[in-house]
Parts: sequence; structure tokens; C-alpha cells
Amino acid sequence: MESREVLSNISATRAIAIAFGILTGLAGIEHGVFEMLQGDVTPSGVVIEAIGPAQRFWEFGTEIAMTVVPNFFVTGILAMIVGFAIIIWSSAFIQSKYGAHVLAILTIMLLLFGGGFAPIFGAVLAIIVATRINKPLTWWSSHIPVNTRGFLARSWKWFMIVFISVYLFCIVSGIFGWPLLLFFDARTVTNILLITGLSVLVLMLYVILAGFAYDIEKQIESP
Repeated sequence: MESREVLSNISATRAIAIAFGILTGLAGIEHGVFEMLQGDVTPSGVVIEAIGPAQRFWEFGTEIAMTVVPNFFVTGILAMIVGFAIIIWSSAFIQSKYGAHVLAILTIMLLLFGGGFAPIFGAVLAIIVATRINKPLTWWSSHIPVNTRGFLARSWKWFMIVFISVYLFCIVSGIFGWPLLLFFDARTVTNILLITGLSVLVLMLYVILAGFAYDIEKQIESP
């Protein structure tokens, strides 16, 4: 009962920052696992393929990343550690005074230690959203039309579910090519994943806007 009350008291803004942060951390861990599996090998450069030829499930399932550490195994370990740190920090401390600042530092570390490029977009948005936790959202209140704010507020949870589902679909399909390869050739699958990836970004922006609208409505109801 108490846990339900705690969850219900978490603002939409905080919930969004938590969700974006956790997904970023999970993506970082996933990159790290595949990098670690490549073993004690020196990358050919700073930009790497997190999934090596021996671990690849389909020809375009490479996951581009970067690392400043000249060793795949060590890079993978560091990516996993930072990924776990992002999950823990986002879950428990994102609302703290330095929540956004620490997440920014961890995000830079994840980028430098093989966490991939794509997950960083979610982390950046999580950092931005985290700066608005427990804030009055005055600017947003004056710029979100009143006649659409109610719809946005009511829809944010549903669009959060859609976003998470599409995000996870992109990760699974990007790694395994499944289930898209059952219906399309590899080149078409990459195009579909590109379009789907762009839709994830749009969904993230919508969820943020809708979450802000929800919190504004709550602030108006209980000043």
C-alpha cells in the first residue's frame, strides 16, 4: 500500500526522467555485454562496432559506438558498470539537487566507454527533464494551450507505454533483426529501423510535453 502511494506521488516529470535514464542504462549494459564478448582485442580506432563479426546475428546488427579505451573487453566492463550506475542513479537520486549534473557526467562516461551513440539522445533528454523536477513549469504553463493541455495530461501514461514498447522493439530488432527479417530483406529492415528510431525520438518529445502538461494540471489543482 505504501509503495503504491509513493509511486502515485512521483510527478510525471520525475517518472519520465527515471524511465529515460533506465532505458539509457540498459542500452549501455547491452552494448557492454557484446563488447566484452569480443575479448582482449584492440579496436582499430575510436569508433567501434559494439557487436563484432563473431557475435553478430545479422549483417547490419553492428551497433556503432566509441571508446577511448584500447581494449574491447575493458570497454565492455566499463560500459556495463556505467550503465548500472545510470540505472541506480536515475531510479533513486534523479530528483536530488545534483541529479541532472551527475547524470550528465555518467552520460559522458557512457559515451566514451562504449555505451553507443543512439542511447545518448535519451540520456540528454533525461538530463533536461531532470532539471524541471519539482519546478513550477511556469514557462510551459504559458506556452501549452489550455484547450490541449487536458488531452496531453490524460495521454502521457499511454504514450509512455507506447514509447517504451517501440524503444525495446528497436533494440531487439537492431540486435537480432527479428522479427522484421521474417518479412523483409536486410536493407529494407535497416530503413524500417531508421524510421522507427526517428519515431522513438518524436514519441519521447511528446511524452515530455504531455508529462509537463500533467504536472501543470496537478499544480493548478493543488496550489
